[in-house]
Amino acid sequence: MSLCGAGYAAWVPNPESNGRRFGEAAAAYERGRPEYPAEVVTWLLGDNADRVIDLGAGTGKLTRALLARAGRVIAVEPDAGMRAEFSRQLPGTSVLDGTAEDIPVRDGWADVVVAGQAWHWVDPRRAAPEVARVLRPGGLLGLAWNDRDVADPWLDRLAEVLVGFGTSPDAMNDVVVGPPFGPSEVMEHRWTDHVSVARVVDMIMSRSYVIALPDEQRAELVQQVTALAYEGADAVTGLVPVRYRTQGYRYRAPA
Repeated sequence: MSLCGAGYAAWVPNPESNGRRFGEAAAAYERGRPEYPAEVVTWLLGDNADRVIDLGAGTGKLTRALLARAGRVIAVEPDAGMRAEFSRQLPGTSVLDGTAEDIPVRDGWADVVVAGQAWHWVDPRRAAPEVARVLRPGGLLGLAWNDRDVADPWLDRLAEVLVGFGTSPDAMNDVVVGPPFGPSEVMEHRWTDHVSVARVVDMIMSRSYVIALPDEQRAELVQQVTALAYEGADAVTGLVPVRYRTQGYRYRAPA
């Protein structure tokens, strides 16, 4: 794990038209998307994280890790299908209908606000002031993305397959947060998730740009991804090693 100095790095917002379609593949999202490494979650939360808001909570992937580390967690998710899956996975944990631009939480409630695999969907001009509103003075905004490591040859071939279907691998560009937050602290953690072939397929089928494909193209993509995953699987265990570079960004609200 490396910890870097202040600065911006990484992500282009995805097209607005696909931003609310994850609920169509909520079960695949839950099965296929990776968890968040403990090292990254601990770093995002900092030293004072009693009350935490999880923005774009999805099916609760990051929420589970937060619940083990914080006194109280409020999950916020705009997609009804994702909220339904969240409630199946985390019964008894409330998830509120809301967005980063309109957080249904009172002023100054949170010590930390986090967003896992989600900030690229928001309008930072509206979201940054709204996050600052719900944070206590000096509180933290933490952002994280699990990015497949295409330095691994089979994952590079997977990226080529996705491009061949007119989709896009995770594109790197600037993470934009903006006022009233200043520059970020940045960290990276490299790790490997050993998963079944079916989970590899679910991982790809839960991507926004794949959900938007016509049915015939999506079925063909499933066939190609399945074949490629079997090629990458361990001969003994049958599991596929999926290498990740998890990027973390941390911003502090004005004191």
